[in-house]
Amino acid sequence: MWWLFLYVGLSTAGLLVLGVLAVRVFLAVGELSRQVALGTEALTRAGERLSRAATPMAERAGEISRR
Repeated sequence: MWWLFLYVGLSTAGLLVLGVLAVRVFLAVGELSRQVALGTEALTRAGERLSRAATPMAERAGEISRR
């Protein structure tokens, strides 16, 4: 009979470990998604700055090639 208690206890402990790990993974995924969002915003801003900087250069390059 004590084997039954041991199996139930080990199963409960295993489920608790899996629950703790699931919570840690959930929190890590939340942090990763925040970092990805920040990186996406930074890349968007950099792309916009590059586009603004490249427009005058492209116009000057067009003027040079027409000469």
